[in-house]
Amino acid sequence: MRQLNFSGDEILETIEMVRTEQLDIRTITVGISLFDCVSDDAGTLCRNIFDKVTRVAKDLHRVSTDLTREFGLPIINNRIAVTPVSLIAGKCKGAEFVRIAETLDQAAHDLKVDFIGGFSASVEKGMSTVDANLIAALPAALAGTQRVCASINVGSTRAGLNMDAIAEMGHVIRRTSKLTAADGSIGCAKLVVFCNAVEDNPFMAGAFHGTSEPDSVVNVGVSGPGVVYRAIKAAGDVDFGTLTAIIRRTAFKITRAGELVGRAAANRLGIPFGIVDLSLAPTPAEGDSVARILEEIGLERVGTHGSTAALALLNDAVKKGGAMASSYVGGLSGAFIPLSEDQGMIDAAELGAITIDKLEAMTSVCSVGLDMIAVPGDTPAETLSAIIADEAAIGMINKKTTAVRIIPVAGKSVGDRVNFGGLLGHAPIIAVNRNSSQRFIARRGRIPSPLQALTN
Repeated sequence: MRQLNFSGDEILETIEMVRTEQLDIRTITVGISLFDCVSDDAGTLCRNIFDKVTRVAKDLHRVSTDLTREFGLPIINNRIAVTPVSLIAGKCKGAEFVRIAETLDQAAHDLKVDFIGGFSASVEKGMSTVDANLIAALPAALAGTQRVCASINVGSTRAGLNMDAIAEMGHVIRRTSKLTAADGSIGCAKLVVFCNAVEDNPFMAGAFHGTSEPDSVVNVGVSGPGVVYRAIKAAGDVDFGTLTAIIRRTAFKITRAGELVGRAAANRLGIPFGIVDLSLAPTPAEGDSVARILEEIGLERVGTHGSTAALALLNDAVKKGGAMASSYVGGLSGAFIPLSEDQGMIDAAELGAITIDKLEAMTSVCSVGLDMIAVPGDTPAETLSAIIADEAAIGMINKKTTAVRIIPVAGKSVGDRVNFGGLLGHAPIIAVNRNSSQRFIARRGRIPSPLQALTN
């Protein structure tokens, strides 16, 4: 394990950030390859998956608990990411895919893991039979499990946008909503639709263990919106150059603390250290909000004019600070703007200060995309698909990761609220454009890759 040298002042400063500013390690995520679990028999495949996951991650909960006690730095979630199931499922069909999801869920339960990601497929250029079978099984798999998270990559700068897959995902989201209607359609909160998905993201619901990753790896997600907020507040009305430097220095300190914990976890688990994902991931707790950071920069309420520029400044400064602190910053690293998980965003949406259109504009400069957006339960599948297409187009053209985690909440209308609980928070149901996108989605086929793809 490479040692990180911390001065006494840095250690005291970190302790203060934990005590007063809600600094935490949002997740230790163990990535596990399942390629050696492959079998022609679904029962054998499931046994192999269960055995490997529970063997590799058997000490994750204990190590996380020990590190929290020893470092005094809260570790909020323990998670696992596995090889995209579509790559190891062979000839599996409907009920067999659900059985795989149930196997992953049982493994996560036995290991006391919060979430397990990787019930996933990458279909940006087309769908194989096994991809189509996995996508068809998504509603039942998500409804029948508690901890399993899924993601589908439907586009990339290199390949363009698979509009057949995007059209299908609108219907999948609707079916998932109905199957989990009794729980606020929470199944949709465990499903992400990506463009330009990354292979080392430790955050759920989009985490999976990519094909270029080692057999197992430890990735860490750090979060400190409260730390950044207080640093900006203490600085007062400085100019943008000075403000950027303050955010960069703060991100540097947060990243160093994250790498310290990540490398300690990797050493004790006997698993290689991967990356630190420095993403300002908010929670519903007061003071742990990206929206409040943007408002402290100078906005009366997030969503007003200037919000996109303020978010661009924040995201860029966080990335620069993290890159200076560690050679292994990865994942998504930047700022998340989930509507249900950020009290400032929730307040802005309830006041009408922020809409889905403004959120979409802000995603062009943030780390992910439209995240945890609750919309009316009767939103047409084609509208959901068109929202995904818009967001994927932003990612494709700008060569960045974008994603949609949208929740049409069964039985709810604009102005209602839904409570997901825990880190997922609560959200107002916000309006979508009621004009139809049906003809657009019905064209199907593939939107070609942009000129930016021709980089060889």
